[in-house]
Order: sequence, then C-alpha cells, then structure tokens
Amino acid sequence: MQSGLIAYLDSVKSRDPAARSRWDVLFYPGVWALGLHRVAHWLWEGRLYLLARLVNHFARFLTAIDIHPGAKIGKRFFLDHGFSVLGETADIGDDVTIYQSVTLGGTNPSTGAGGKRHPTLRNGVVIGSGAQVLGPIELGEGARVGANAVVTKDVPPGVTVVGIPARAVPLDAVHYSPGFIPYGTPFGEDVDPVRARIGELEHELAELRKEIAALRAGARQQTTKAKSA
Repeated sequence: MQSGLIAYLDSVKSRDPAARSRWDVLFYPGVWALGLHRVAHWLWEGRLYLLARLVNHFARFLTAIDIHPGAKIGKRFFLDHGFSVLGETADIGDDVTIYQSVTLGGTNPSTGAGGKRHPTLRNGVVIGSGAQVLGPIELGEGARVGANAVVTKDVPPGVTVVGIPARAVPLDAVHYSPGFIPYGTPFGEDVDPVRARIGELEHELAELRKEIAALRAGARQQTTKAKSA
C-alpha cells in the first residue's frame, strides 16, 4: 500500500513542476479529494448512499472539489487545484489529468443511453482549466482538451481540441509541446482552428481575385480585337 501511494505521488510530481517533493503533493487538494472519493465510491458501491454522500460533502467542503460518489476513476488520477465538478456517471481511465474549474457534466437523464449522462475519459487524457465536457461522449486515449473549451462531441484518440465549440487543432500539437502538454493547450497562433480557417479563406479569396483578374484581362483583349477588326 505504501509503495502504491509513493508511486501515485511520484506520478503527480512528474506532471507538476511546482511540486518540490512528495510531501508537497501529499497536501494537494486534488490528492485529498481523490482519497476521500475512493472511500465514498466504496460506500456507494455497497449501496450505503447516505454515508457516501456525507463523505462527498465533507470532501467538497475540505477541497472545493465535487466528485460524485458514483463516478469511476482509474489509477494515477491527478486533479490539479480545485473547483471542479465530476458527475455521477463519469468514467475516468488511468493517468488522466484535469486542471481547475473543469466540469464533467451530464445531459438530461431521458436522453442518456442506459442512464449514462456524463463523459468517458480514456487513459492519458488531459483537460485544461475551465473546460466543460458535457454529455455521454468519449474522449479517446491521449486526447487533450484546451483551456475553456466546450466539448459536446466525441474526441478521437490523440487529438487536441480547443475553442467553443471545441474543434481539433489543424497541426500536430506534439510539434509544439513534446510529451505532456500542460493544461492540454498547445501554444502558437497557428494551432487555432479559427485562425487556420481564416487563413484558408484568405488563400481562396486571393485565388479568386487572380481568376477574376485573368478573366477581365481576357475580356479586354477580346474587346480590343473586335474594335480593330
């Protein structure tokens, strides 16, 4: 058990350059929220719903993080800072990182498939601060969600999405941030899907202007030939 805790603290430390030691990590609110959630989830699975809710409310008071006791969370989960909400049917894989003020929100229960209302996060997903991931959607393994993005559709494995609504970045994010991407947000204006689309439209407009100029030049030549004839 001790070795498992040390491995967990080391996994968090590797993702947070501000952590100077395992003792630093041990007092992170996200670590406490996860530990208390393990207890609450065990009670929830045992149908001790009231006790599970009491542990949940205590954890929220202590850490400012609200994880529903029914949420399923895998190994080495790192929730950096607080003020996040994880819904009842959220299903989180291993080595997932979530930053502050994130919501894994649900849809209307009547629209969820088999009661599933909240997102599924596969292994290695990173969600940036302020992001809202809504509905029974799936974020594939290694997917990244940029800060303040609003995600309402599935994200394929390894894809980085940003914006409202979230769209895939047009370039390979690994080129800009090899390995782990803090806050799930690649840096550089050329990874902005809106800016990329504007660039495409500007290129298309330039090509159309060239074609119009060529048509006008051809029309003038025909007019000149007609007059000379």
